[in-house]
Amino acid sequence: MHNASAWKAWNPITGCTKISEGCLHCYAERMAGRLCLMGQAKYKDGFRVTCHEACLSEPFQWKKPQRIFTCSMGDMFHEDVSDAFLFKVFETMNRADWHVFQILTKRAERLAAIAPKLYWSPNIWMGVTVESERQTKRIPYLLSTKAHLKWLCLEPLLSAVPNLPLDGIHWVILGGESGPKARPLREEWVTNVRDQCVAQKVPFYFKQWGGFNKKATGCLLHGREWKQVPQPTLEFY
Repeated sequence: MHNASAWKAWNPITGCTKISEGCLHCYAERMAGRLCLMGQAKYKDGFRVTCHEACLSEPFQWKKPQRIFTCSMGDMFHEDVSDAFLFKVFETMNRADWHVFQILTKRAERLAAIAPKLYWSPNIWMGVTVESERQTKRIPYLLSTKAHLKWLCLEPLLSAVPNLPLDGIHWVILGGESGPKARPLREEWVTNVRDQCVAQKVPFYFKQWGGFNKKATGCLLHGREWKQVPQPTLEFY
């Protein structure tokens, strides 16, 4: 049994292009621009989609089990990422089975198309972004995969999602947009999603209210934190 309690980011793929309303104020795009100006070689092309062959071996160097946010600076299932490179990323995740790899995509259709060609070892946990009710259309594509844990990221949440399809979903993360042009997050939206998760016994993790100063707004909902995490994220065989 492994205790993967630490967090890391692993970015064998960086860069992306905007495809929906949640992308408008992309934090990764802003960060990539800053890293480019700082002269970091990995971001010399800014936010252009780039595959980094040299990064594929990084998880093998981390001997302590980690929870690894995979491709936090891009979208692994972007159309500019070849199937061949995706297979290499999955091979690393399959072999580095003492880690938990958390993946998130907005490109749910490509995910579903290539998923049958991938080996979904239990340590690979797949999620899709659902920033509005309109984007619940991504959920059936996620459910069609053989990922052992399927999760939803409602961040930045931009509208109410009164009928969130949770059958087959194992975890929901929700958060508001942050930064100087952050769009507002309404309390009733958060409460409604929380209540749906509680009713269906789906772990609910409220990350932040966001806004210009996310530290000031915090993450309390009705006076308490909601930081539920599926137990297999922390302990798995």
